Amino acid sequence: MPAITADTLTLPRVPVPNPATYTQRPVRSVTTAPAGFEGDGFPVRRAFAGVSHTDLDPFIHMDQMGEIDWAPGEPMGTPWHPHRGFETVTYIIDGTFEHSDSHGGGGTITNGDTQWMTAGKGILHIEKPPEQLVLSGGMFHGVQLWVNLPRANKFVTPRYQDIRAKQARLLSSADGGALLRVIAGDIAGYTGPGTTYTPIAVVHATVSPGARMELPWQADFNSLAYVLAGNGTVGATAQPIRKGQLAVYGAGDALTLAAQQSQPAAEPNLEVLLLGGQPIREPVVQSGPFVMSTREEVVRAYEDYQAGRFGVIPAEHAPPHR
Repeated sequence: MPAITADTLTLPRVPVPNPATYTQRPVRSVTTAPAGFEGDGFPVRRAFAGVSHTDLDPFIHMDQMGEIDWAPGEPMGTPWHPHRGFETVTYIIDGTFEHSDSHGGGGTITNGDTQWMTAGKGILHIEKPPEQLVLSGGMFHGVQLWVNLPRANKFVTPRYQDIRAKQARLLSSADGGALLRVIAGDIAGYTGPGTTYTPIAVVHATVSPGARMELPWQADFNSLAYVLAGNGTVGATAQPIRKGQLAVYGAGDALTLAAQQSQPAAEPNLEVLLLGGQPIREPVVQSGPFVMSTREEVVRAYEDYQAGRFGVIPAEHAPPHR
């Protein structure tokens, strides 16, 4: 898993929360992500399937993309499509992806990079593998997360954050057994580079076999742990969890997870995406690529898209005239 790595012995360490002053979050549920396809047939796991919006808020949707080893000619992405009312956060663990949009944003992201697109009032975009990857094939693995925007920010001007792997805040667990990559939010006073409209945390943790990690977690945030690879346990009661499963934690201000001593040969560590956020607690009406607060706003989104109000596809990306 080529996402940025580091020697944990050289990094700042997150102290173990004091049980006298911190409350461990219990595990409320563990669900298994079903497999599906996106775009032109891109394989994904639907990480949030079966989980209530109340437990996810402010998150809406998340796909684990791959992990897949493409043969030459197989790599594929998505066609041009619209969004309004939320943000897409695309984190590439292994491989390369290109992004372009109708607001001038975009670029190429690879191992450990993140592209953070705020759709806001409306945008058209496309995500696809670069031509050289299509020709050669190769490994691809990543995550796309949808983050809701508060109603007051649904119609903000679209923006694009290009977060390079080296910009993530790197931390170590207290005993050096886990590497934390903070992409957004705050862990024990260490802040990631992502700029957000509502307080959230996005952290990729790599936990070595047999290691146990205890972290402080903001009490007013929800708390989710999605396993990208490997096997482990979650919570103080050590509930088993494996690749493709999501744990929802309950109330508290500290969380625990651990890696089993024995791991699959192809997945030597427990890889977990930790998510948390301050719930928006507003109505959510989603229809396809639009996430709004009312049905009327969704209808307007479709009308505006069909009327061409989301911008135009840049000339260099437009299909040939026939």
